[in-house]
Amino acid sequence: METVKENRRPKIYVADNTEDNLIVEYFKKNDTFEFVGASSDGAKVVDDVLNLKPDVLILEVMLSNLDGFAVLDRIKVLKDKMPKVFFVSNLSHSGFVTKAIQSGASYFMIKPVTPENLESRINEVLNNGRSQSENRQLDEKISNIFISIGIPAHIKGYQFLREAVKLAVEEPEIIGSITKKLYPTIAERFETSSSKVERGMRHAIEVAWNRGKIENINNIFGLKIYNRNEKPTNGELIALIADKMIMDG
Repeated sequence: METVKENRRPKIYVADNTEDNLIVEYFKKNDTFEFVGASSDGAKVVDDVLNLKPDVLILEVMLSNLDGFAVLDRIKVLKDKMPKVFFVSNLSHSGFVTKAIQSGASYFMIKPVTPENLESRINEVLNNGRSQSENRQLDEKISNIFISIGIPAHIKGYQFLREAVKLAVEEPEIIGSITKKLYPTIAERFETSSSKVERGMRHAIEVAWNRGKIENINNIFGLKIYNRNEKPTNGELIALIADKMIMDG
């Protein structure tokens, strides 16, 4: 996607059920963005996006006529004018998350999502110094590791841990301030408390542990790091995965 020019509001389009949709109403009244349209018809979404060329596309997987993935595939003809795509869906299976990221989406958020939290994610991506391809590669790598070690995408801890890894990649020293900085930063982004972030992450690791897949991390790193009697702490797992992301470039 081309860079949004200064002094121009990013154009935003919502592909979702438009009846009583809080996200649609929120961005219609939002002065930061230029709301250019909304539809729950996938075929119409494709036509609108190709004509209107929004900077941001909020996309539900379940649409009439064409689903969200088909929409994303058809708008790729825009090439460097492709919008940043944010999937916002009730479908939380890890396969959908991975497919979305691999298909070129910038982000996948599981409903319910507040409009304010969505706007925050959009601004982060628009203002992030990394390119779209770099963001996509990082999200894909993190998602693949989480799937391999058995962390399911539908639980909150998955989202908390993903954000934590990305923060640790961007700011490695944050690992030294998990309770004072990392948890509060993620809590603010998800409009929750630090204690819930900590518990959510711990629960996600316990789920993976009980599935017996946490040992797959040994295969990922090529080292004997954990055995059945050693369960990583939140900080250890975040630091380990973030270090791999950094070493992999």
